[in-house]
Amino acid sequence: MSLDTIKELRELTGCGVIDCKKALEKAGGDINKAKELLREKGLQMAMKKADRAAKEGRIEAYIHNGSKIGVLLEVNCETDFVARNEDFIRFSKDVAMHIAAMAPKYLKKEDVTADILAGEDLAVFAKTNCLLDQPFVKEPSKSIQDLLNELIAKIGENIVVGRFSRYKIGE
Repeated sequence: MSLDTIKELRELTGCGVIDCKKALEKAGGDINKAKELLREKGLQMAMKKADRAAKEGRIEAYIHNGSKIGVLLEVNCETDFVARNEDFIRFSKDVAMHIAAMAPKYLKKEDVTADILAGEDLAVFAKTNCLLDQPFVKEPSKSIQDLLNELIAKIGENIVVGRFSRYKIGE
């Protein structure tokens, strides 16, 4: 496999050169298979780190054009170093913008009470109303949880969306 292929996979995934090289070797040079292997590795890393305390982070404020919608979002990580990381900041900004656009009511499906779900299909309800299950507005093939898992895999720390508030004039 060529250096260009490794570079292309790295640009697509944001993963390290060594991880990209190993994934390509395991996938026999197939970029799509290598991407999937890296995604699965990221999910495993995210699950391993989920128990670690995330007591640092940032509050992201987003005001939509026209100043009619605003969002406050808390995203937590383990260290203040990561809270200043460019990818972490970009994730925070993207999620705040997503909240303004998609108006989720809950953070995750576990936050929804049984009386609200009465007569609802949980999967459909979650994709519409739960932030982590919603398809990302900029890249609908991925959920917010997928983006979060990718960030955890790339940065190597536990990262959690803590809470959010969305404000709209008249609501």
